[in-house]
This record gives sequence, structure tokens and C-alpha cells, in this order.
Amino acid sequence: MASLPNPAAGDLGHDHDFLGASHDANARRTRWVVALTAVMMVGEIVAGYATGSMALLADGFHMATHAGALGVAALAYGYARRHRRNPAFSFGTGKVGDLAGFASALVLALFAVGIGVESLERLLNPGPVAFGDATIVAVIGLIVNIVSALLLSGDHHHGHGHGHGHGHSHAHAHNDNNLRSAYLHVLADALTSVMAIVALLAGRYLGWAFLDPLMGVVGAVVIARWSWSLMKDTAAILLDRTDDHIAEEVREAIESPGDARITDLHVWRIGPDAHAAIISAISQQDHTELRRRLTPVHELRHVSIERR
Repeated sequence: MASLPNPAAGDLGHDHDFLGASHDANARRTRWVVALTAVMMVGEIVAGYATGSMALLADGFHMATHAGALGVAALAYGYARRHRRNPAFSFGTGKVGDLAGFASALVLALFAVGIGVESLERLLNPGPVAFGDATIVAVIGLIVNIVSALLLSGDHHHGHGHGHGHGHSHAHAHNDNNLRSAYLHVLADALTSVMAIVALLAGRYLGWAFLDPLMGVVGAVVIARWSWSLMKDTAAILLDRTDDHIAEEVREAIESPGDARITDLHVWRIGPDAHAAIISAISQQDHTELRRRLTPVHELRHVSIERR
């Protein structure tokens, strides 16, 4: 068996640094958002105690949960960079961000359940709401969330398009699930702020006090959907689920000349911009030729080939 780096990436030897190209930039963005969230959190809690507003206190402590989750994302970036060449990690630390993303997805799910339960309780047992103070804080929170979302916008999108010289073009946009988790926390905050503003204005000027808890229920459902999507994607990566589209490209590249047949194939993601593959093939061609055929599959960064 020969362990071979992707030829398109150069001779990387056994360097297992599989962090994404935007790792450091995404880490800086996340740290800025942590700072903004923490400042807003402290401001709301202090204002809540000063004014006696339970609405402000509740929102401040809810911001604290997001600050904690965002802090985990920031720490994950630092941990992955510090240990990226630690031989104790067989395939590097490229999936640390996915682990942090999965943890954040769990926090989002708990947050959604908490909002849903509290909103249903308030819907059944309405209480007094300080509409004026709460609206001001919700507007400030929305502004902070918009700034945070702008800081984090970028690599959380994911798209596919394939091809490597067989009559179709190839483009593959990878995602950073750690950044995506931070972005979803900010979106969750922004969503609750927008819904709160609408509900509080309706309660203040139209007397529709029921709209505040009703918006909370709707927000909880939306956040739960985001959480499930993130949890599903990160769990698949943590469990080394086969990337079918790259596996198909590998099979096509190796077998299309007609002189080789793959008998066993494993392809999985080891970082935001990197995949690994273990290939067993029956072929008269040597490893150099099989390696050359994989050149167009640029996602591969660590390849092991067993030829029979």
C-alpha cells in the first residue's frame, strides 16, 4: 500500500495540516462577534437591573448562551491551529470546527426548546410586558446582530458542481461548519429581535399582547430547523460519511481507461478544503500512473492506494 498526497497539491509528504484556506480570517471574524455579543450581553443585564425590566434581563441572559457558543467556536479555531501538526491526530485537526459546530447545534436546539416552552406558557398565561424598554433593546440587539452577520458572512455556504475534463466544468464550494454555527447563532438572535420588535410594536400600539409569545413559538420552530440542519451535516462529517460525489469522481478517474478496477473505496472529509481516500484497485498500472489519474480530483489531500 502506498500513501500518496494529491499531485495537484504538490508534494505534501505526511503533513496533516488540513485547515481551511480561510481558517485564520474566519477565526478573526468570530472573535470580533464574540466581543460584540459579550458587550451587548453585559449592557442588557446591567440595564435590566437598573430599570427593573425582566424583559431586558431575560434577553441579556439569552445573549449569554449565544456568547458562550460563539466563544466555543473561537476556541475551536485556536485549538485546531495550535495542534494542526500534532502527530497524535492521525488526520490533523481539520474536523475540530465540525465538532464545535455539532456542539453549537445542540445549544441551538436547547435554545429553541426553551423559547418554545416559555412562549407557550406566556401564551396561556399572559403577563405584563414593558413594551417601550423592550422595543429599544430589541432594536439595539438587531443592529448588533446585523453587524455580526456581516462580519461572519462568507464561507458558510455550500455548493456543488462537478467535472474534470469529461465534458462538464468543475466547481466545488466548501463550507466551514464552525463559522456556519456562529452565523446561525447570530441569525437566531436577529430573528428573535425582528420578531420581538414586530410583536412589541403591535402590543404597544394595537393591544395585541398575544403576538409576543406567538412570535416566540414561530421563532423556536425556525431555529429548531436550523439546528437540525447543522447537526445533520456536522454529524455526517464526524462519522466519516462517504462523500458520494467525490467517490464517483475517483472511480471515474481510475476506471475510465479500462485497465483498472476499484474493489474497495473510502472517501471522507478531513477538513473544510480537504478529503482523504483509501483505494484498493486491481490494475497492471503502477502507483505513479494511478496517482496521476487522480490529479483532477483536487479535493483529495491524503490518498492511500493499494494495488493488486
